[in-house]
Order: sequence, then structure tokens, then C-alpha cells
Amino acid sequence: MAESPELRAWLKRIEAGHPADIALGLDRVSAVAGRLGLLPAPVPVVLVGGTNGKGSVVAFLEAALQAAGHRVGAYTSPHLFRFNERIRIGGRPASDATLLPAFEAVEAARGDTPLTYFEFTTLVAMTAFREVVDVAVLEVGLGGRLDAVNLWDPLLSVVTSIDLDHQAFLGTNREAIGAEKAGIFRPGVPAVCGDARPPSSLLAAAGDVLWFQGRDFAAAPGEKGEWRWVGPGGTLGPLPEPRLAGAYQLRNAATAVAAGLRLPEPFCLGEAHWRAALSRVALPGRGQLVPGPVPVWLDVAHNPAAARGLADLLRASPVSGRTLAVFGAMQDKDVSAVAESMAAVTDRWYPCDMPGNRGMAGEELARTPPVSTMECRGPFPDTAFALEAASGDARPDRDRIVVFGSFLMVAAALEALENGFDRDGR
Repeated sequence: MAESPELRAWLKRIEAGHPADIALGLDRVSAVAGRLGLLPAPVPVVLVGGTNGKGSVVAFLEAALQAAGHRVGAYTSPHLFRFNERIRIGGRPASDATLLPAFEAVEAARGDTPLTYFEFTTLVAMTAFREVVDVAVLEVGLGGRLDAVNLWDPLLSVVTSIDLDHQAFLGTNREAIGAEKAGIFRPGVPAVCGDARPPSSLLAAAGDVLWFQGRDFAAAPGEKGEWRWVGPGGTLGPLPEPRLAGAYQLRNAATAVAAGLRLPEPFCLGEAHWRAALSRVALPGRGQLVPGPVPVWLDVAHNPAAARGLADLLRASPVSGRTLAVFGAMQDKDVSAVAESMAAVTDRWYPCDMPGNRGMAGEELARTPPVSTMECRGPFPDTAFALEAASGDARPDRDRIVVFGSFLMVAAALEALENGFDRDGR
């Protein structure tokens, strides 16, 4: 479902409001936030950053806080189908009746201050949350230190993982990237890190308020379908395994549980809240399986670490036949490393064009090793054409298809599947 004409007009307007898609820094957005009365934060805030896993941890925390009886605002990006998905209130996408006045308020306060799309929508989210939610869980868009959500001092800061992505903005190694992501920490404010090998830059920035996975807490195996959280003060569980597929989602869940335990009253989360929340969270495009004679896996993996996680998920769910990979990417991604992460579980590639100014052409992708050195069809003009070709090549009850590379890839694939073209390979 697309946005309403009114909301679509606003989005088109703000897309043209700044010459750059990304312009890190807090001066401009802080000035507008002050005029809106959004400084200090009008509601308690939890900040969630990291290379991968941010959206899942936000969703886990959101669900557990709701199970504890709180009205929660959640802000994430990007969206799959409608902008409204980015701003959730009480577990539901915000309505146009809530969003349109918030757009108008931000525009009125902006004056002649240029804002990027993300900066503008961050202020829209906090305007929408004001006076209607008990707590807001905000996902960092890029990095942390200079990201728009870092305007607000949090009750708690979470960094899910640290790996290579957006190197042009954040640095070319984990130490540099860790320093940027640690920018959401505050002196004396509880912090949690889901990475078992946090770089020294992040450890130094966090100090003694940090819990990190592997040292301070861990997910311990339990009976089938269950696990236990082990950390300071004892054990929680048994807890249900996350509904989201993949071993990395258990690590994300453990990170979220640690975060919930570190929240101050009245927001601190206990075992009963997590039992109610973990099996309920479902996020399209995160290890999502669409069953059928030719099953289709969909994942928004777009950096090497996320692709390795997807490859592990596919290894844990083998098929007797081949894996056919529909793949597209943005120009600023390390597509060779992403493809290399998936090469061992891929039998044939179906590269396709990605739309927009930042999209990589399928022809360029087809020339990139290991895609160019393995069995490859195409390139294709878009995701739907590539998915249809893979479906025609797939043998029912033997082969599978995996679509990955970005949110745009997954959204286009889900739309094509919903439109019902034949996936039986006949």
C-alpha cells in the first residue's frame, strides 16, 4: 500500500529540501528542534545504534515495553512499503492524521534552515510522540555521534554490533566505526553492546557503565524452542526463541533483554514481559521465508556481516537442490564482499538493477567477482524480472530462491510475490 497523496507530497517536498541525502551534524537539526520545543526530549528516550540488528532490537524492546503496559513510540528506517511504517505508536504505524500536522509543524519551525530527509522525519517522529507516548525507542540512522536522534539524552543507549558499512562517512575500520557509534553513550548512563568483540574505542567511550555480550551476558541454550538469558544477578528463563529466524536473532534478543534490565523504573523489564514479547515480533524481510513448491527467502542484508548471517541461516535450513540468488545493491556498498559472504551457499546469481541515483546497475554487479566468476544469468532490469527468471529456472520441491541486498529489493520481491506470478517452476 502506497502513501496517501497528501503524505506523498510532503515526502517529495522534503526529498528536495537539502542538496545531500546524508549530511551528518547536529547544528541545523538542533536549531529546529529547539524552535519546536523538542529540547530537552519531551518523552523519555532509548537510543539504539549499530551496524546490523538495530531494527530487530528496537522491535523487541517495543514489544516488551508494551507487554509491561507502556504506550511506546518507535522510530526506525528505512521502510518497506509506506513511510508510516517508520513511526509506530502503540505498536501500529502512525496515521496520516497524526503525521500530517507534525510535518506542518516541522516545516513552520524550519524557516530557511535546510534539513535532510532523515533529519526532517526524525523531528516529525518526536513531534508525533510528544504527549502521546510514555517512552520512545529511536533507531540511529547512520553512525551515532552526528546522527539526528543523538540530539536527545537517553535513559539507555544500545549498540547492537560494529562492522564495516558506510565507510565513507564512518571510517574504514572497526575502531573508527566503533568510536562513531559510541557517540550515543552518555557519562553515567547505562549502556549495552551486543557485539562480543567491541572495539577498544567503544569500550573506552562507554567506561564502566557498559554491559557487552560474551563478557557480561549471554544467551544459553535450553530445551527445544527455548533459551535462557544469563547475566549479572542471575538467569532469566526459560524464554521462547524469537520468531525471527537466524542465530543472530537470538543474539539480538539477548541484547534487548540486557537493555530491558538496565532501564530505570518504571520501564525496567522482567522475565514475564520477555516471555510475552519475543515470540510475537515479526519483521518482514529479516530472514523471512515465503513457503511454496519453490520457497523464497527474503533478507535486507546489504553489508558483509549481514550477508554472513544470512548465509548461516541458509546453511541451517538446507534444501536438496540449488540456491538461486536474486541480488541488487546500492553503489556505496562493498558488493564484492557481500557477494563473497554468500558465495558458498549460492549456485546461481540473478543480478538486477537498483532504482534511484544511488542504485547500482545490474550490469556492473554482473561484472563483480564472485558474481562474474560463478554461474550467472542476466543482468535484469529490476527485482521482479530477476525473481521471475529465477522462478522459471527453479525445480519445485528441490531448489529455493533467496532475494537480498537492500530494503528496496525485499519490498519489490514481496510485491511481485503478492501479485502472484507462478513460482512453481512450470
